[in-house]
Amino acid sequence: MPYYIYRVTSLGPVPRLEKLAQFEVFKEASQEAKRLRRDTDLGEGVAIKTIFAETELQAEDLLSQPRGEEPMTGEDY
Repeated sequence: MPYYIYRVTSLGPVPRLEKLAQFEVFKEASQEAKRLRRDTDLGEGVAIKTIFAETELQAEDLLSQPRGEEPMTGEDY
């Protein structure tokens, strides 16, 4: 399965996704994502993300899903 690199703009209710690259090897994808983060002027609400997926459609679906980012307290309720 390939690794995809996307520019994700999250300024509205639905993130805007722009595919930047696709790689078959994680190391290459990781290096390119790091280069893009370093060399690109990323504004507020913009991120470079790498995603592992079977297809481009699946990658975009995964990136569009909200993530549960509640703060962890270290306690189980």
